[in-house]
Amino acid sequence: MATGKDIKTDILVVGGSLNGLPLAIALASAGLDVTVLERDDPADVVDAGFDGRVSAIAHASRNLFKSIGVWEYLEEAEPMLDIRITDGPSKLFLHYDHRQLGDEPFGHMVENRHMRMALLKRAAELDTLTLLAPATYDTVERQSDGVTAVLSDGRTVSARLVVGADGRNSPLRQAAGIGTVGWSYDQAGIVCTVAHEYPHNGVAQERFLNPGPFAILPMSQNRSSLVWTEQTDMAAKIMSLDEAAFEAQMARRFGDYLGKLEVTGPRWSYPLALHQSDSYIAERLALIGDAAHGMHPIAGQGLNLGLRDVAALAEVIIDTARLGLDFGQQATLEKYQRWRRFDSLTLLAITDGLNKLFITDVAPVRLARDLGLAAVHKMPRLKGFFMEHARGTVGVLPRLLDGKPL
Repeated sequence: MATGKDIKTDILVVGGSLNGLPLAIALASAGLDVTVLERDDPADVVDAGFDGRVSAIAHASRNLFKSIGVWEYLEEAEPMLDIRITDGPSKLFLHYDHRQLGDEPFGHMVENRHMRMALLKRAAELDTLTLLAPATYDTVERQSDGVTAVLSDGRTVSARLVVGADGRNSPLRQAAGIGTVGWSYDQAGIVCTVAHEYPHNGVAQERFLNPGPFAILPMSQNRSSLVWTEQTDMAAKIMSLDEAAFEAQMARRFGDYLGKLEVTGPRWSYPLALHQSDSYIAERLALIGDAAHGMHPIAGQGLNLGLRDVAALAEVIIDTARLGLDFGQQATLEKYQRWRRFDSLTLLAITDGLNKLFITDVAPVRLARDLGLAAVHKMPRLKGFFMEHARGTVGVLPRLLDGKPL
């Protein structure tokens, strides 16, 4: 950690979690000097027990973690070998088998605490990465020639570019006057981890029920992560149940194919909403992850969407720096925005449309949905496209997502 009064760096990243640290590591690994400002103490991450938070890491995102030297430090990454999609009680379904695309799984399920610990270990290896944590700032001034942040402890950080990885309510985005469009769903996500009697065999289940999707995602040690969508008022009632009543409600939706079920660790709930920033950039500012966009968890792609931002921004910055040009200039940032906004808008629209389609409880719509799932299951080329989408390998990929170095 830097100890001087004034810190000069190439890039200041505000937010050192699951988007900010990967970006900082990628840039520092390629030779830039990067400073990360994180409000939480890293010791709390290392000492924390399992808090129930788990993320799906798509195949392309795993490529990124491998390329920046993080994957080797990850513990208990459970592969998702198959994906099975069903619509309520219907006997028709859509089944993705990873062997139809090769030997690699669609992705892995990883506990967030393990991911953060792996990122911290890799960050500590890099001489050009400074992690200021726990630390906050009082002001960030962006001018045509650079950025100056005054920290709460009186130190200053000078950089050529500041990156906002500071979450859904991003203070950097708000200070830049960047608005958002979006809406709240009358839904809440209930998340918990379930231990079960029988092995899941690497199969991820996505069950579309009338209140919303009910996802069962494979974890290590005969456990699965449950992402359970309910209407807001019903979710509050379910969360208020005692352990036995909660498990009974869960088991009704879960089914008995994995045998006896038991919730392990905490359960928590959060409101579901969609938002898209009017711009991902401003003068000497770029936004990534939740600071730029937020989506419904129906496809489990929220973190992966942010990691696509990471890979694209890192590539644009490094390619510009290698030409000896100013990577904080507007032309560079506009290249990043053009690359990312269309992809983000497309995925946000798809997830929003799927959620609205599958909560519609009208007989003709249900029939059309079921026939559609069955039809895709029988159409190899279309099914292959959707499977590649689940792996995160559709579109023009940044080098890191393709498993290549910067």
